[in-house]
Amino acid sequence: MSFAFSRQADPYVDLSSLDAFNDGAPFETFARMRREEPMAWSEMTSGEKGFWSVTRHADLLELNRQADLLSSARGIRMEDQSPEEVEARKTFQETDAPHHRGFRALVSKAFAKGTVAQFEDQIRQIVTDLLDVALEEGEFDAVDRIARRLPMQMLAQIMGVPQEDGPWLVEKGDALISNADPDYTDFVVDQLDGDAYRMLPFRSPAAVDLFDYANKLLDRMDAGEQIGVLNLVREKTNSGTQMSRDEFRNFFCLLVAAGNDTTRYSISATIHALANDPSLLKRLQSGDFHSWEGAADEMIRYASPTTHFRRTATRDFTFHGKQVREGDKVLLWFISGNRDETAIPDPYRIDLGRERNPFLSFGQGGPHICLGMWLAKLEVAIVMQELAKRLTGIEQVSDHAFLRSNFIHGIKHLPVRVTAR
Repeated sequence: MSFAFSRQADPYVDLSSLDAFNDGAPFETFARMRREEPMAWSEMTSGEKGFWSVTRHADLLELNRQADLLSSARGIRMEDQSPEEVEARKTFQETDAPHHRGFRALVSKAFAKGTVAQFEDQIRQIVTDLLDVALEEGEFDAVDRIARRLPMQMLAQIMGVPQEDGPWLVEKGDALISNADPDYTDFVVDQLDGDAYRMLPFRSPAAVDLFDYANKLLDRMDAGEQIGVLNLVREKTNSGTQMSRDEFRNFFCLLVAAGNDTTRYSISATIHALANDPSLLKRLQSGDFHSWEGAADEMIRYASPTTHFRRTATRDFTFHGKQVREGDKVLLWFISGNRDETAIPDPYRIDLGRERNPFLSFGQGGPHICLGMWLAKLEVAIVMQELAKRLTGIEQVSDHAFLRSNFIHGIKHLPVRVTAR
């Protein structure tokens, strides 16, 4: 059975527009680009410098691993940034080796597969509690009731911050990473004068509040207090360097924003799929697939929450006959790679038992592969397990709505009705 995850059918969508994903991902545009122009130049409607788009799966893997050719140190989003802005807003996402490798090594221990597996009981308890409330209502917004709440509640536990701060952190994280959507921020980044906030993460005033919160955490850690995984990033790297207070504040903003979005929008896509294709719920209940991890991988591929990351050419090079100049912006459209028929057979269909699934939702193949990958996969898997165990039916009762963003792709409102066992 097929159903409409995206309502966008235009093969000529302007990918630089923040409205490009308002009706879902422009999959027809990406399909045309993969066929006709796999290395394509686009101008930006904002008047900023244009960019190259990489859309084929094989090309994304090839270029993503070439960190010496394509740098992250000049920004990872489409917008232009001055060197001063890049420096002020920098996290280790916006660094290259060896700086990136050192700081990533500090925190990666806390998000390794074996470490994350220890959180299974806590995740399941959070999901159970959320479902208890939602199923009692019978009809609810699945994003608000489940998808939006689980990731931050779990992240608060891992970070070692009070659970009661979770809703506030979700609100501030939404204002950061969803800075173009009026549902999540009063400061819509392309509709107001953002020059006053250009030095802040995501050009959002919400960063000021998160900086204040991070400063208090820093003071406690400097006084010797152990606060979850956050103490890890304050340790010295093997080269003897230590994350500065400014870098920690930016890292905390990144953790609050990025630690929420991939999982949230993968869960919302999963529930949307279950609500529109009853056979998926039946298959989950039958166990007719290889593993829960594999089923979660398929849903995260299908959801493709992060549309792209930007890199900057460190030298001139030619790719697919196109001359890329030093300093050019190159966008790696991982969402397109996740629908590339040459790598993933029948990519528009959800196959929970897909045997080979080289999906790219976490930036696989490159040095910046998502730190929270194993946590996201486990959370999505547990949500599917608990829904399969507790539901006999689920249906969508009115239209879903997508986030206004060309960086993050996801359903922000999803009204559903459920029948519990």
